[in-house]
Amino acid sequence: MTSSLVTGGQGFIGGHLVKALLERGDEVTVLDLRSAPGRALDLHGLTGEVRLVEGDVADPASVHRAIRESASGSTGPDSVFHLAAQTLVGPAAEDPVATFRANAEGTWVLLEACREAGVGALVVASSDKAYGPSDSLPYREGDELRPAAPYEASKAAADVIARSYWPAFGIPVGVTRLANVYGGGDLNGSRLVPEVATACLAGRAPQIRSDGSPERDYLHVSDAAAAYLAIEGAVKDGPGRGEAFNAGTGESWSVRTIVELIADEAAREGADLVEPEFLGDGVPPGEIDRQFVDASKLTELTGWNPQTTLGAGITEAVEWYRGQTA
Repeated sequence: MTSSLVTGGQGFIGGHLVKALLERGDEVTVLDLRSAPGRALDLHGLTGEVRLVEGDVADPASVHRAIRESASGSTGPDSVFHLAAQTLVGPAAEDPVATFRANAEGTWVLLEACREAGVGALVVASSDKAYGPSDSLPYREGDELRPAAPYEASKAAADVIARSYWPAFGIPVGVTRLANVYGGGDLNGSRLVPEVATACLAGRAPQIRSDGSPERDYLHVSDAAAAYLAIEGAVKDGPGRGEAFNAGTGESWSVRTIVELIADEAAREGADLVEPEFLGDGVPPGEIDRQFVDASKLTELTGWNPQTTLGAGITEAVEWYRGQTA
């Protein structure tokens, strides 16, 4: 049986990835800070199906314990997926030191543990935010990383550190640069889809931090989990080692459009159609005005393609939130 370790497996994307790994028959260990009720493993009904190690990814003792508990025979786990991170732009700007510790130091601590133990494949989460602002879109993997804010810089640092471990030490590692991920199971109200869906279903006006003009590439969480598995395969096979891979739809949608789609879907089954409150003037400080990625490198190498259209994904997400309020 394949053994897999997922750091950050109690998070939104991590929970969906854990579910996908269990469905393919893996023995899964999760390293995360805590196992509070209502987090991802509980939401998916998976708490009893994984080995859970509570600890900080920037703490070497916690990481080594997770590696030992997920080991396959005399070596480390067959696969490691590193998703543990500070993932929010606002808090990252408020406390950059904690963000750099979680995102950069946490990455090198894990890499060193994997180097010592030996792993079959390591997939590290970077972000499309690592590219920074750019007038040349879509982002392509060969573009220079030009971060201009603490969150962007922390992900760019993790990205570069991770990829260096292949030529320097022979660690079979690949990096994901995902577009904005959305879907059922995201409980973070500071993100767009959860805030708008829960507000519309409750009959209150969603609070939007911008003027609605920023544009993003939206990737459904099921396609994000599939991208991780595709990149894992490319790393194990060889051609993905030391490489970064974009994953997205290749299209950008304005915040205003996403809000309208969610509001319309929420009103489809009797909820009142509510008007959002756009509180900002332009793009919020520390954020990028327009982003979308070219995922052709991943598609050509692995055959991965997003399977969920934006319309179907919004419908799924709203139905999930509706189920939580029923």
